[in-house]
Parts: sequence; structure tokens; C-alpha cells
Amino acid sequence: MKLEIDLKNCYGISELIHTFDFTASNSYAIYAPNGFMKTSLSKTFDDHAKGRDPVDHIFPDRISSKFILDETGANVSPDSIFVIEPYNQDFSSDRTSLLLVNSAIKKQYDDALKQISEKLTALFAKLKQLSGLTGRTLTPETEFLKAFGSNNVAGLLESLQEKISAATPGKLSRLVYCEIFNDKTVTLLESGEIEDQLEEYIRTYNELVSKSDVLSKQFNHYSAGAVNKQLADNGFFAAKHTINLNTKSGKQEVSSAAELTKRIKEEREKIISDKVLASKFEAIDKKIQNSELRKFRDYLFENQEILPELKNLRQLQKDVWIEYLADQKDLYEQFLVQFLAGKVTIESAVKQAKEERTDWEQVVETFNNRFFVPFKMSVSNQEDVILKGTKPTVGFVFSDGEREGVVARDALLKVLSQGEKRALYILNILFEIQSRQKQGGSHILLVDDIADSFDYKNKYAIIEYLKDISYSGNFYCIFLSHNFDFYRSISGRLNLGRPCKLMASKNGRKLTLKQEKYQNNPFMFWRGKLNEPPYCISAIPFIRNLAEYCGHTADYSTLTSLLHIKADTSKITLDELCVIYKKILPDKQNLVLSPADKTVLTVLFEEAEKIFAEADEHIELESKIVMSIAIRLIAEQHMIARINNPAFVSGITQNQTIELLKEYKQHNCGSPEETQKLDQVNLMTPENIHLNSFMYEPILDMGSAHLRTLYLNVKQLA
Repeated sequence: MKLEIDLKNCYGISELIHTFDFTASNSYAIYAPNGFMKTSLSKTFDDHAKGRDPVDHIFPDRISSKFILDETGANVSPDSIFVIEPYNQDFSSDRTSLLLVNSAIKKQYDDALKQISEKLTALFAKLKQLSGLTGRTLTPETEFLKAFGSNNVAGLLESLQEKISAATPGKLSRLVYCEIFNDKTVTLLESGEIEDQLEEYIRTYNELVSKSDVLSKQFNHYSAGAVNKQLADNGFFAAKHTINLNTKSGKQEVSSAAELTKRIKEEREKIISDKVLASKFEAIDKKIQNSELRKFRDYLFENQEILPELKNLRQLQKDVWIEYLADQKDLYEQFLVQFLAGKVTIESAVKQAKEERTDWEQVVETFNNRFFVPFKMSVSNQEDVILKGTKPTVGFVFSDGEREGVVARDALLKVLSQGEKRALYILNILFEIQSRQKQGGSHILLVDDIADSFDYKNKYAIIEYLKDISYSGNFYCIFLSHNFDFYRSISGRLNLGRPCKLMASKNGRKLTLKQEKYQNNPFMFWRGKLNEPPYCISAIPFIRNLAEYCGHTADYSTLTSLLHIKADTSKITLDELCVIYKKILPDKQNLVLSPADKTVLTVLFEEAEKIFAEADEHIELESKIVMSIAIRLIAEQHMIARINNPAFVSGITQNQTIELLKEYKQHNCGSPEETQKLDQVNLMTPENIHLNSFMYEPILDMGSAHLRTLYLNVKQLA
């Protein structure tokens, strides 16, 4: 696996071209001082992952380009890239549900649901035709549920089994639901505006029906029509059978479907055309002259027989659906058989899903074993996540050692310490990584200082996680850090070779990634090159510490005079330094520092000038130490000259730079600008020069540009 990047004007990166070869190792570690590239590289990779184009926010006119390619020259799939930020309180993995899935249980569940769904879809396709409900918001399903006050279609259909079995398609099955039941018509009917008019119409209508020769309240024209259809469809009249209608003038024989249809139609027309009834309809009509209700009025005019049913609107809604389903009884029964069979499978799957031990729990358990946090997590809807694919509902239980309480995530964040919040963030990151691992395929992780601001215990817990991820096989990791300690730790724990340990270097605006110079303790490298000025000078703090540990008091004092301005500082020669080095380092008896009579101070300032003049913004550790010593000595020279009190200076026994600055400020020896520059020196140098072979990270983490600026500033002190 190879990853090639070619970036131009991507946020703070003007140019960066590099090939990561993961053949020998799945991981790279990159050390980059603050302000070099870390955030910009993370943003660029995140843009690629989310389908965005990078930009240069400061100079938007610069044309940005990014190429993130695999070994074939093809674009790396955005979905395969995951950028881990140092901290993001709002981050929550969208893939967590994958950790809760049991494929076998889900397949049983899905198969049962699919078979039920197919039957349900076929049934509601017919109900859609009957009801005329074709919109996106008003659908047969939603209106069916609304009519019965339910929220489960399948469960409702099951509960109506007895009613549907007993029902037969009648006049209501021919109604178009959407013509009667919509927002405007329902509002009108429930408002009571036409209640009196409906009462009058219903009374008159019932009187006319009761006087009919053929029809009655129980046997209306819809019922008669249904009987006629059944007789005709079953060949009753074709078999030469006849029926008798009991009229007021006696029995009237009917020998054909056409004759019966004609007779029923005549009776209907006689009722509908009645002048008194017509006047009652006109009274209703006057109440619904609104243009938006005109279609409803026209529908009522053509279907006046339903007007009596409008008295109980809610019951009418239910009755219409019952008759629709009775009309589609075959499809309904097919659904019901499938639903009852699948229900057993579904209930069994739900029971198994509730009891399932998931990958999610394993991640949480591993996390709890490595981190100490005052909260526990659980998923309250595990069965829905496994079976329905819904988003997990994560619950938190907070413990203060005496009591436990359930808290929401937002409330939990208010009481957690910063370290505990970061631990929770790490847990969410682990969910994402574990989900990707379960998903399969290759993934590129760009990890941006994830251990920053953690205490050492948790920092090493994170490193162990990263080690596990790196060794998993399908993750290719790039670890970024401005913290040399973390960079060194992750490199060591992952046993990275030299080609995979990189340091960011800048020349002008162009960035390069170079192999780390020091694979081990830098002092072990320097002691072999003590005859070269940069290493000779940078070794002074180390040798000074060794002299102190070994009880060489005089040598310790001489070396201290090379880190602070003392009476003898300007007189110490390379030959004197060489004598001390030979004494402290028994294996360096052949060491020669030349020219022997040249002062160490002269060599120091010459080296500082060379480093300052270099174009490359990357400065190696030895050069940073040289610059730091030079900065401090120049600053002390300035302060001693301004204070002009030899007795005070010679009386300082420790913390010389700090004591000089206090005296300098107390007597207003310099301008505010000069004092500010000296404050910067004081902040930088005390911790960075008195270092040993185990603690040189602070100076290495310091940016090269900052050192150069500080050096220039102290040189300008009058």
C-alpha cells in the first residue's frame, strides 16, 4: 500500500509532496512544530473525506489543489479516510450501530419483515386506488392510522380481523376517501356550521326512503345494487330465474339484471329529485359556497346518499376503511397469514437481540479497563438498533463513589473534568474505528495529536490503543504531533523504522517530510562528533549535568560560566573545554578541539550566526540548543551592562537570568520594548537549556521561527 499526496495552497500548506510507503509498516509518525502543517494537513484530509475542496483562507486568490492517490494513481476513496482531531466535544460516530449488529439475527428479522412488507405493500396499493390518496403527506397508511388512533399499521390490521371478516363491500367501499376526508372538509363538518341542515336533509331523506315502493332504510339503493351485481355475476338471471319486488301495488316480477338496475335507478331518482329534499340539499349547498369546498359540494350532489352518514364523521372514516378492506379481502387475508407467521420469528429475534453481547460492549469494556472515568454507558434500544437499524440511544450513569444517577450526555459534559471529557471523546473515536474494522476494507487514519493534554497514564493508554489499531492489518496510520515526547513514544511503541519516522521541514513556504535524524538518544550521536562546533557547544548542558552528578565541582562551575555570563565566561577556551570533556567522558581521551586557544564564546556566537542565516526553517536539536544559549548570554550581557553593579552580579548564586531581570525591572534599566524582549528570553531559556539526555523535548518542541525571531530581538538590544 502506498499513499501519494501532492498539496498546494491547502490552508497553511503552500506545497507538500510526499509518498508514504506502507509496505514495511502500517504506520508513520510525523513530528511537526506548531504552525508548520498539522492542522492544515488534517483539514485537507478531512476535506477529501467529506467531498470538499481545500482553500487558503488568508489568501483566497491562491489556487488550491490536492491529490491524495493510491499506488495505482487513483483517488483514494473518501469513505476510507478518517481524521482524528485532538479533541471534538461534539463528535459522535455515525457507524456505532454496526457494532451492535448480529447478522444472523438481523437476517431472520429482515426476512420476516420483508415477506410481511411485500403483502402489506400489495394491499395498500389497492387501498391507494380506492381512496384516491396519492400525495406524499396524505397516504392510505397515515389516514388509516389516524382514523383508528393507532401508530402501527400491521398491528391495527390484525386487531380489525373480526370486523373485516364479518363485513361485506357496500356503498362505502365505492366512496373516494380523499373527496370527503381532507383538512377543509373535515374542518367544515366538525365546526357544526351545517349540522342543522344535515339533520333536516337526513329526516326528509329517511321519510322518502320509507315511502319508496322498493327501497327502505335497511335496503337502500346501494344494497339493492349490490344484490343485483351478485345475482348477475353468479348467473342468476341467465338461469332464467326471476325475483319479485313487493311494491304497494303488489308483487312485481323482474327477470333480468338490466330491468332490476332500471327499477333501482328510477326509485333513486324519485327520491333525489323530490322538491322538498332538493330544498334541503340547497340549504346545505349555501353553507359551502367557498370555492375551496366546491369540489366537495359537487361530490355530495352526486352522492347524496352519504349525507346521512356525515352525522358521525369519525365513525364514517372507520367504516370506509373497513369496507375498503372487505373489498380487498383476499389481499388482506394474505397479509394476515404472513404477518401472524412472521410475528413469531420477529418476537424471537427481538428476544435474542436484547440478550446479545455485542462488539459495542466489548469496546466499552476495554475502554473501562484502560481509563478511569466516573461514568458507565449503555444502549437502551439495543434490539431496535440490531433489528431495525435505528440510531443507538446511549445512556450514561454517573457515579460519585456513593451514589449513581442517570444523566443525559449534555449534563454529563458539564460535570466531567477536561481529561474525562477527552476520555469520552476517545471512546467515541474507538466506536468509529471498531465500526470501520468490522466493515472491512482498508482505511487511512490521520491522527492529529490525539494524546495532547492527557496525563501520562491516559496518554499511554491511548498509545496502546493506537498500537492495537496499527497492528490490526486494515488500518494505515499517520500520527501527527507537535509534542516530541508523544512522537517518540508512539514511534517506540510501534517499533517504527527510520523511514517511517519523519520530521516536518520548511524552506520558505515549501514543506518537506524528512527522516528523523536521531533515532535514539541524541547525546549518543553527539559524543561521536564533539570535535565539530555545533555538537561541541550543544553538549555543554549534558556534560555539565554529568559533572554535577559525578562531583566534579570545579568543572561544573566552568561549564556553568558557558551558560551564564560570569567573570570568566569570555576567557574560557576550547582547550579548557576539551580537558573537561576528556575528564567526564573516559572514552574521549583522543578528542581534540581546535583551534585550542579560541574562546568557546566566540565559537558559540559564530555558530549562532550560521544557524540564523540558514534558509531552511527546520533547525535540528543541536542547533536549537546553540541558539538558546546564545540568546541567553546576549540577554545577560545587556542586562549586566545596564544594571552596572558588579557586586550584585557576582553575588548571584542561582537563577541568574531571573535575578538579573528582576533587578533590571526594579531600576527601570530599559524601555518597555526592551523589557518585553527580555521577558520572552526569560520564558524560553530556563527550562530549555538546563536539560539532560532524558528531557530535551521542550526545546525541540519550540518553533524554529520563534528562536530566530528571539535571537534577532536580543541582538538589537542596545
